[in-house]
Amino acid sequence: MGINGILVAIVCFIAAIDQFSLTEVFYRPIILGPVLGAILGNLELGLSVGGMCELANIGAMPVGGAQPANVILWVVMGTTFAVSGINPEVALASAVPFSVLGTYCVVLVFTVNSFFMSFADKAAEAADPKKIVFLNWAAMCLLGVFFAAVCLIGLTGGAVIGETLQQFFTTPIGSAVMDGLNWAGGAMRLVGFAVLLKIMLSSDYWGFLLAGFAGALIINGAGLGGAGLLIMAMIGFAIAYYDFGQNIKMKGKGGSSDGI
Repeated sequence: MGINGILVAIVCFIAAIDQFSLTEVFYRPIILGPVLGAILGNLELGLSVGGMCELANIGAMPVGGAQPANVILWVVMGTTFAVSGINPEVALASAVPFSVLGTYCVVLVFTVNSFFMSFADKAAEAADPKKIVFLNWAAMCLLGVFFAAVCLIGLTGGAVIGETLQQFFTTPIGSAVMDGLNWAGGAMRLVGFAVLLKIMLSSDYWGFLLAGFAGALIINGAGLGGAGLLIMAMIGFAIAYYDFGQNIKMKGKGGSSDGI
């Protein structure tokens, strides 16, 4: 594991706190993935895994006490498996159990923290904000310790697990399983985006959505590669900017608009 493993555990500790405090941005897979990839010696692979994990979770959010699969341990172990030589999509699918374990850690810390809320209430009555801040940071640091511990355990066995999975995937049964995980890993991105659209998409914008998919297929067919994605983003921005300007004009004339 070495110094790289310790650095990854420290990043995991900070990210665990960041998902509820600090920036609430650093913990996102699209940012965390490249950081982990750079530490583990493959920035590009970390970005790839982080991007796929971000798309898979883009529409996931906690509702009440229900917590979605935790993205931090998911992207940590997904990147670890990918760096060990496994296909990124298969690595991401194989790391799902760690994301579930991360969710259990969050629920456990929240449950333990609920017993200390009476102390926070007393501190509030006594106008003592320092005790409230201490209780909050104690809970967040406890969560960080849990995440770092799981991360260290996963990294310690990550290389062994990665080698075992690689050997398994060379067998006929393993090859079939890998194909299934490839499909599952690819579907995760679509499911995450679909959840986001279900929440946010107004029926008025289905035409733009379908036109965007059609435009992406046409541009990709022209062989523009990554430049095609940039072109589609610019077209999307132009449409959004025009629509925003029209809505502002309508509001200035007493009209109204709906949408996202």
